[in-house]
Amino acid sequence: MMQLAPVETIRRILKETKTIAVVGLSPKPSRPSHRVALYLQQAGYRIIPVNPGQEEILGQRCYPDLLSIPDKVDLVDIFRRPEDVFPIVEQAIEIGARTVWMQQGVVNQEAATLAEEAGLTVIMDRCLKIDHNQFGVS
Repeated sequence: MMQLAPVETIRRILKETKTIAVVGLSPKPSRPSHRVALYLQQAGYRIIPVNPGQEEILGQRCYPDLLSIPDKVDLVDIFRRPEDVFPIVEQAIEIGARTVWMQQGVVNQEAATLAEEAGLTVIMDRCLKIDHNQFGVS
């Protein structure tokens, strides 16, 4: 059974996070990934787009995968189907991310367990934009 993350954990993540890699970030403004990333960028987070089919999104260089990002990433925000999450989590561990955040509708318990065993904080089936807005973190 999936357990909801405590509000204190979410607040801590939102406060400590500076750089967010958004895996599956769409260049289309109508897509949820684009709206969430734009909101987070406007809230002061550094957004690093991860989408192998794009050069640039939201004015930022786009990378084909997490391993290609040359900078430190605090949080990996995943907008991918649940069955595609496991290799992304493996890369998140490899690059030393502190948190893996699976957006609403994205649940992969095997990947979550792998990340937790590697010491990462895991948030699953929640929207980063909604939580940021709800918990008033700035």
